[in-house]
Amino acid sequence: MGRRVEKTDSAWLEQLGPERYAVCRRKGTEPAFRGEHYDRKDAGTYRCVCCGEPLFHSGTKYDSGTGWPSFWAPIDSQSVSEIPDTSHGTIRTEVVCAICDSHLGHVFPDGPDPTGRRYCLNSASLDFEPE
Repeated sequence: MGRRVEKTDSAWLEQLGPERYAVCRRKGTEPAFRGEHYDRKDAGTYRCVCCGEPLFHSGTKYDSGTGWPSFWAPIDSQSVSEIPDTSHGTIRTEVVCAICDSHLGHVFPDGPDPTGRRYCLNSASLDFEPE
């Protein structure tokens, strides 16, 4: 992963608009059950909305009941980075795009087999490319 994408805050805001900027660049969270991808069942690839990096495939997506798109594994473990998150008085693991550091969501150890992981992501952080 040698490619990096870095932009000024104003450039990100212009590209993303205020709602996606708040989630992707300011570590916000969209409301549950409202994002465009939480209930999507089409086959395809979920890409980072900021830089276009392929992150997750629909074959690893499942209904976690949380109201956010959930996956049990990324396409490539090097396409995402995991960062300890102690905000909001709790200990979690934040998931960001490894190319542009866009906030995607969090990963939890309560997912299905084969990984036992639940990547709980914001729809606002993702673009979808159908197969």
